[in-house]
Parts: sequence; C-alpha cells; structure tokens
Amino acid sequence: MQASTPPPPPAAPSGTAVPFDSTAQLMTEISIQLGDRLSRVRLRGLPPRPRADRPPDAPRPTLVAVAHGSRDPAALRTVTALLDRVRELRPGLAVRLGHIELNAPLLPDTLAELHGQAVAVPLLLARGLHANHDIPAALADAPHLATRLARPLGPHPLLAEALHARLEEAGARRPSAVVLAAAGSRAPESAADTARTARLLSDRLGGVPVLPAYASAPADGGPPGTPLSVPAALRALAARGHRRPALASCFTAPGRFAAQCAAAAPGPAAAPLGDHPALARLVLHRYDQALAARGGCVQDSPGAATVTV
Repeated sequence: MQASTPPPPPAAPSGTAVPFDSTAQLMTEISIQLGDRLSRVRLRGLPPRPRADRPPDAPRPTLVAVAHGSRDPAALRTVTALLDRVRELRPGLAVRLGHIELNAPLLPDTLAELHGQAVAVPLLLARGLHANHDIPAALADAPHLATRLARPLGPHPLLAEALHARLEEAGARRPSAVVLAAAGSRAPESAADTARTARLLSDRLGGVPVLPAYASAPADGGPPGTPLSVPAALRALAARGHRRPALASCFTAPGRFAAQCAAAAPGPAAAPLGDHPALARLVLHRYDQALAARGGCVQDSPGAATVTV
C-alpha cells in the first residue's frame, strides 16, 4: 500500500499555542482528522474506491442540527451563530436547524423541506427523552428522507474543552471546586452522561472537584441516583469548605435554566457554550461518526435509523 503525503495541518495564528494537555484531548484531535486523512490513502497508486452507498459526486447528507428551543430570544441567535461556525469549518456542507419546541423552525417543518439524505445531530449535551424518543419519532414521521441519528454532543473531551474555556472567560482560571449545571432528565443514562462530563472537566482542571447538578431537580434533591439540584450541590461544596465554587454552564444556549443556575452561583458563573469553536467541531465530529457507523444503515423505508456511536 502506498499512501500519498497528506497536507500539513493548518498553522496556528502567530503567537497562539496549541497545547495538548491530556492524552484524551490528543486522541480526540487524531480521531477527528482520521477520516479526512484516510480518504487520501491510495492503493498502488489508484484512487480509493468510492463507498458503495454514495457515488463519489453525490452531495453529502444534510446536517440537521436539532436544538431544544427557548423563549429567551438570545437562544435562537446563539444557536444560529454556532451553526454559522459549523459552516465555516465545513464549506459546502448543507446545515439546517430544527427545534424540538418553542422556536421556529420546528424539526418536523425542517425535515419536510428536505430531500435525499440527512443526519440529525442533537445539540443536546446528554441522553434523555428528547434524544431517545422525540427526535427519532420526528425522523420516523419523515419517510421521504433517508435518515441517520447521531448521539448527543456529550459526554466528550471537546465538550469539556468548551466548558473549561467558558469558565476561564468568567474569571474562574483556578477554581477550588466547580458545579456542573445541566438541564437534567429522568432518564438514568442522562445522569451517567452528566457524571462523565463532570469527570472530563475535572481532568482538564487538574483534578479540581466537579459536582454534577440538575437545574430541573427539586431544591431539596431529585430522585435517587440522579445528580443533586444546583442549590443542593452548592450547599454540599460549601460544607466541604468551598464557599465560592465556580459554576460551569452545561447548556448549549441561553434560557430559563441557564439563567436560573447562574443567579444561584455565589462565585463565577460561566456563560452557556454557544458558538465556542470546540462545540462546532464536536457537532461535525458527531455528524461524521453517524455517517461512518456501519451498524445503522441509512434507511430508505418509513421509520428512522437510530445510530449508536
């Protein structure tokens, strides 16, 4: 096998360091670029064979970003800015937006306007009812499309990178402890995902305690096995001597929960993730994962193919 020499990665702006502060972050960067680099591999000087399910000149499936929606007018502006950054990173890729509720366009309306193939990427940061039921149901109601469903954005080292950056922007460069505030869900896998994100963020912070918490949990505690409410998490850290812990906002965009959590924080409160570059890269990473997954073929018959990646 003879491989053509891939082009060098783009240089960082002058004076900008691009450190890899953990093995997980380094491996993430490798995996994101691997698909593109492998596409340049040639066998005995011949171009790589096209994939059987997509002719070489066929358009890439549309990326349908699925946001939750919010009555806060800043939410739509924020999600739109995130998708603009996604388009900058992947010129030529069709990127559309659909909301689960509260904002237009709603997901069913977006799907109704599309044809061919689409990959739905939830702009959600953990699994839960929306990712497990609502989005697959909407895809099943669009039988004219061949669809795939990517997993939510979290947990992932790129999500931890964005959370870390927002904390630093809020002035929490060396916090003694952090509350990771998330929307919350009754689904047990949501708690597992949120706890994993808390561990990834703790690793980035050099082992600083990061306590996951739900904005939706009752103030006196949620169901057994779920994270604490944000006020309860703050009290728990105060009991350990952390009087002014920082608050990491595990929300894609502004909204009622994000504002409620920030108001409860006695110390620095990070902004929602918004259009942070790491989050935009993560959206494309989930899209690429869904396309590469062999276990869930693009479905041409009624119903949606849910891909676990």
